Amino acid sequence: MRLFSLFLILALYSCSAKYHYRKALKKGLEVLKTSDTIRISTIDSIPIIKHDTIVYQKFFSSKDTVVMYKNVFVPQTRLETRIEYKLKRDTLKMITRVEVHRAKADAKINKKPNYWGMLIFVACVFLVGLFGTKLLKKYL
Repeated sequence: MRLFSLFLILALYSCSAKYHYRKALKKGLEVLKTSDTIRISTIDSIPIIKHDTIVYQKFFSSKDTVVMYKNVFVPQTRLETRIEYKLKRDTLKMITRVEVHRAKADAKINKKPNYWGMLIFVACVFLVGLFGTKLLKKYL
């Protein structure tokens, strides 16, 4: 009996749904209220008597009703945030790798000769050859 009363007391003093809702609001829960308008069209027919005959005349009427929806945005847990961040990071790494490979391929295809470099190289070879021959003639 004591065990039953202990469970009863614990059940009465447990957290309510309102407590958890307020706690979720503090942690970032956003409740978005959206509305939608629904138009209901009805056809009403009224009998009218014309020259000994009954004629039904139709009237179209419409009524608008507004329906409210509550969309609840639940904040992500730490694990979900980490997974999302990791996916974005890996995607960016893959994009940069593809761009590097594409740039290397374009550099190989669009390789232009460096005329200034070749001119400086030829001038250096000429000067080394000129001074080399003078030194050889002097010491030989």
